[in-house]
Amino acid sequence: MIKSVLIILFFGFLGNKIFSKIKLPGLLGMIIAGIIVGPYALNLIDGAILDNAADIRSMALIIILLRAGLGINKETLKKVGKVSMKMASIPCLLEGGTILLITHYLLDWSFIQSGILAFIIAAVSPAVIVPSMLKLKESGRGMDKGIPVLILAGSSIDDIFAMTLFAVFMGLEKNTGVPLGKQLLAIPFEIIGGILLGCISGYMIIKIMKIFKTKFSKQDKLLILLASSFGVYILGGVIKVSGLLSIMTIGFLLLEYSKETAEEIQPSLNKIWYFAQIFLFMLIGAAVDINIAIKAGLVGLLIISIGLIARTIGVVIALMKSGLSMKEKLFCAIAYVPKATVQAAIGAKPLEAGVVGGELMLAIAVLSIIVTAPLGAIGIKISAPKLLNKVKIVNEEDIEKLSAS
Repeated sequence: MIKSVLIILFFGFLGNKIFSKIKLPGLLGMIIAGIIVGPYALNLIDGAILDNAADIRSMALIIILLRAGLGINKETLKKVGKVSMKMASIPCLLEGGTILLITHYLLDWSFIQSGILAFIIAAVSPAVIVPSMLKLKESGRGMDKGIPVLILAGSSIDDIFAMTLFAVFMGLEKNTGVPLGKQLLAIPFEIIGGILLGCISGYMIIKIMKIFKTKFSKQDKLLILLASSFGVYILGGVIKVSGLLSIMTIGFLLLEYSKETAEEIQPSLNKIWYFAQIFLFMLIGAAVDINIAIKAGLVGLLIISIGLIARTIGVVIALMKSGLSMKEKLFCAIAYVPKATVQAAIGAKPLEAGVVGGELMLAIAVLSIIVTAPLGAIGIKISAPKLLNKVKIVNEEDIEKLSAS
């Protein structure tokens, strides 16, 4: 395992640096490096790490979403809140619904089979989107209208819709007997429950830090925050609410009600993310089997392409009356392209459950990662300077003044 950790760090660092040098997103270099050293190519990573890859990816996601929460202030969130909810639901539902219909008629699958595939593919990837949006936010790009925050919030909730509807169709396939209405109620329950869990946990963390303010060092506070975030994520899974949304809420509350602590912790959290991102993107790459993706062929590519067109239309609908220009709406559509984390996590579940067509579902899921993760990451990097305004952001006070104006 130690050798595998060394391989992941070395190749991840190398992929990041090479791609950054040629003006491409570093995360793309790490994903490709992960494919190369993964089990479907050179097979250099120990099986024990691969067996726990989902948990390792989750830990890295917790860190990046905690950073995201610490980067969202109340004024900006107020400004984009309603639009974020539209961005979280409309593009996902329109893409999923379109893929369902296309697959039903193209592959002659049942609506249930088609629905399973549709909502594997329909989820966007916070793992790809969140780091990109944080970079834009820190540089002030698009912050005149809070666009990075809008996409941060929307993409995190988007996955809840996709994952819940995937579970609904899997339940119908297995004929679990759980009423459809009850299954669909899981969507608002996960969102509201996740926010409430984050509020309760965030309040407790802030209280503890205030009581022991003089006794806790910066490292103590960071440890408490990370340990609490991991605990909240686990608890979220137990009570079936969005643990990742809870973690963003904790970060948001910490910045809002304990700003000094938030600013004290942020630099250390950024350093941890430097290493966490290598494991996240390398292990996403390691989950990609090129041979399986090839089996999806032109049919898979057609399904993914039509789905992305539907998602783009969904983004335009969601951003109506948002005050964004056509260039800014185009950027939002590009930012909503990447798929990776969810597809890597659940792409094989239908095959494991014995669903008819499960192997092709997995192939299309893998193909969606190979096509959209690079396309989205490169698209965000290239289009942001051309489509978004840049404002000078020195600190959070500047953002608050900007948002208020």
